[in-house]
Amino acid sequence: MFENLTDKFEEVFSLLKKNPSLNEKQVDAGLKSIRVALLEADVSLEVAKDFIDKVKPKAIGQDIIRSTSPGDMVVKIVYDELVSLLGDKNSKINLNAVPPVPIMMVGLQGSGKTTTTAKIARYIEKNNKKKVMMVSLDIYRPAAQEQLKLLGEQNNIITLPSIEGQLPGDICRRALSAANLNGSEVLLFDTAGRTQIDLQMMSEIKEIERIINPSEVLLVADSLTGQVAADVAKEFKNTVNVSGIVLTRSDGDGRGGAALSMKHVANVPVKFLGVGEKIDNLEVFHPDRIANRILGMGDIVTLVEKASEDLDAEKLKKTEENLKKGQFSLVDYLSQLRQMKKMGGIEGVMSFLPGVSKIKSQMDQAGVDEKIISQNEAVILSMTKRERENPKLIDGSRKKRIANGSGTDIATINKLLKQFKMMSDMMKKMSKGNMKGMADKGIPPELFNQIK
Repeated sequence: MFENLTDKFEEVFSLLKKNPSLNEKQVDAGLKSIRVALLEADVSLEVAKDFIDKVKPKAIGQDIIRSTSPGDMVVKIVYDELVSLLGDKNSKINLNAVPPVPIMMVGLQGSGKTTTTAKIARYIEKNNKKKVMMVSLDIYRPAAQEQLKLLGEQNNIITLPSIEGQLPGDICRRALSAANLNGSEVLLFDTAGRTQIDLQMMSEIKEIERIINPSEVLLVADSLTGQVAADVAKEFKNTVNVSGIVLTRSDGDGRGGAALSMKHVANVPVKFLGVGEKIDNLEVFHPDRIANRILGMGDIVTLVEKASEDLDAEKLKKTEENLKKGQFSLVDYLSQLRQMKKMGGIEGVMSFLPGVSKIKSQMDQAGVDEKIISQNEAVILSMTKRERENPKLIDGSRKKRIANGSGTDIATINKLLKQFKMMSDMMKKMSKGNMKGMADKGIPPELFNQIK
């Protein structure tokens, strides 16, 4: 997400930072490029104009002129305004009500609402330790209720059984009664969507809101629709008390315009980002971290959090102990390759790193791609336990056997062993810095060695 916007911002800031001093003309040129970048990212004209109008007076003020690093000062001003535009701080989901706490999911058909309902149910059970029941109110779309039921069964989340012919209002009342009987603390109501906003749809969700009195009304919107998503948010906000936004398909949106526009247009916070199809592919929306990503500064905090979630405590402790001793075996390397796959591969990790555009360029030049992870995993799995623990045992005949077993060739085995030797040496030298911190959390140094 935001790849196109990040590239443009990095280009503008690079030019500004090269100048030992800045005049109004140079700042104007930089801000004009930023405005164009925002519009190209499908940010609404109103939002782009308002953003530049807020940045400009500060960027040409006396503090910039007197600063010893005027380029860095402009970056700081842009960063602060981006955080303000995105919502200042992350807004947690509101569960502060007498159980069962009702949460209402609304949105257009095809926005990913049903899948998002299951993701949020999983998130609440995992992070808030509360029992959740999902309720499908979509009696119109074929198999909609069955889809939610299946998602519940796959992820051990309770789903209210459907009764043929029952209307949404009656389903709501039955769900509230059922929750009191089965001990559900949170109820997620997946309302019906439409291909477009219509009076019948809006009338129905207003009636549902009246019956369940939700603690949250979460609007699910497809980030790929850009400005359209912002317009949809405005329409829903005029009908029901939308309290937050969930942007789906963020992983496929290279522009990011919807995320930048929706808070401003709907005047409610973005609470979550859907970043993939799996049940755990849901990120809490942190405005400051997103601003860092947009400006090419990376998001190491989220990267470390993601790594910590997937790596079990025992493996993490063992990895830390090995690294502190300067020990790094192919067993450790295999564990880190698998960790990287869980985090979305090289592309997934890179999206959180500072200077992502430069790193991508270096990777392209080095010919590094995603398949190297699976290829190296296959090579290591074709080794014996003794070979993984002591790679020095791997001679010519062993290499041939490993190559045959992994469907590769001896050149690939040699390349892997060379990379592993470089990593082992690096681990012995590492004692501080971000790379050490990331390695301690199970984030593979593979990526850094590839572009060293």
